[in-house]
Amino acid sequence: MKAETFLPDDYRPAEDEPFMNERQTEYFRRKLLAWKADLLDESRDTIQGLQDGTRNIPDVADRASEETDRALELRTRDRQRKLVAKIDSALRRIDEGEYGYCDVTGEPISLRRLDARPIATMSLEAQERHERREKVHRDD
Repeated sequence: MKAETFLPDDYRPAEDEPFMNERQTEYFRRKLLAWKADLLDESRDTIQGLQDGTRNIPDVADRASEETDRALELRTRDRQRKLVAKIDSALRRIDEGEYGYCDVTGEPISLRRLDARPIATMSLEAQERHERREKVHRDD
């Protein structure tokens, strides 16, 4: 097991340091782990709320409204479940030394993009090309 990398609380990756050095990878690892922990906490709260919130509502409109709210909450949690899988994938890429590099071009993904979307697998340019192709094919 490798030694933990020291990271000051106010550390932010900078363009003038080597790309994906130990400090940068540790920064993104911690960011991803914190994000995942938040999502899992929210999921636990939702499950607890659904278990505690089961009640008999006599009014049909109120019952329908509550069911709609529950369905929306479950849809949100499903999206977050998929997001947790993407976070796990990003953590695997960090462990394998592939994190921060575009899956399409192999070029580094900008630090600003990774900071905004740490699960990004494509550079901004590759993502834009992908979305343009997807739009063209979807219109057919």
